[in-house]
Amino acid sequence: MAEPLLKVESVVAGYGDIKVLWGVSFDIAPAETVCLVGSNGAGKSTLLRTISGLIKPESGSIRFNGKDIAGASPQAILAAGIAHVPEGRRLFGPMSVMDNLLMGAYLRTDKEEIKRDLDRMLTLFPILAKRRDQRAGTMSGGEQQMCAIARGMMGRPKLLMIDELSLGLAPKVVETIGEVVAQITREGLSVLLVEQDVMTAFELASKGVVLDTGRISVIGPTSELAQNPAVRQAYMGISPA
Repeated sequence: MAEPLLKVESVVAGYGDIKVLWGVSFDIAPAETVCLVGSNGAGKSTLLRTISGLIKPESGSIRFNGKDIAGASPQAILAAGIAHVPEGRRLFGPMSVMDNLLMGAYLRTDKEEIKRDLDRMLTLFPILAKRRDQRAGTMSGGEQQMCAIARGMMGRPKLLMIDELSLGLAPKVVETIGEVVAQITREGLSVLLVEQDVMTAFELASKGVVLDTGRISVIGPTSELAQNPAVRQAYMGISPA
C-alpha cells in the first residue's frame, strides 16, 4: 500500500495548559477528500491549526509526503504543500480580488505558471473574474469563500484544508464550491474539510473522521458513517428506528 500523503499519529495539542486534542490519529491518501466532523468545541479547527503549524503539538507526529512536519513553521508547511483556508476566510478586505489571489502565491517565483494558475482560478470560479478589480471585503460571503479557496490553491498545494466550508452560505453557493472540490480531487489534489453540516460533508468527502471532545470516535467511508446509528443520532438528528 502506498504511503499516505498526510499521516497524523497520537497528536496532543492545545493552548498553553488547556489541552484540546488527545492522541489524534488519522491519515489522508493522495487525491482523497476527507471530512472532519464533530460538535462545536470538539477540536476541529485546532487540529487544522496544528497541521498547518499555527499551533505546535505537545506530542505525537505529523508526517506529510514522507517528511516529519510537526512543529515546523507555517511558512515551511505551506512551502511543503499544505494550504489552509481558515474559518472566516480572512481575506485582505481592502485589497482587490486579484491581489488576494496573488497573495496565495507569495512563496512562488514561477511568474508564467502563476499567470496560468490565475486564469485557472478565474475559470473555476467565474464570478471572481467579474469581481477581479473589486475590493474583496465588499463581496458576498459566498464570493469571499470562493476567493479564499482560490487563494489557497494559488500556492499549488498537495493538500488543501478548508475550515467551515459552508458556514453562512446559500445552498447554491455550497453546491458550486462542492463541484469545484470534486473536480480538484479528481485532478489529484487532496482535501481536508471541516464542516458543521454533516450531510453536506458526507456528500463532498469519501472518508469521514468524527472528532468528539478532542478524541477521534470513528473513522470510515462516509457512505458507512451516514448509516451509523450513533453518528446519525449525534450529528444528523436522526433517531434510531
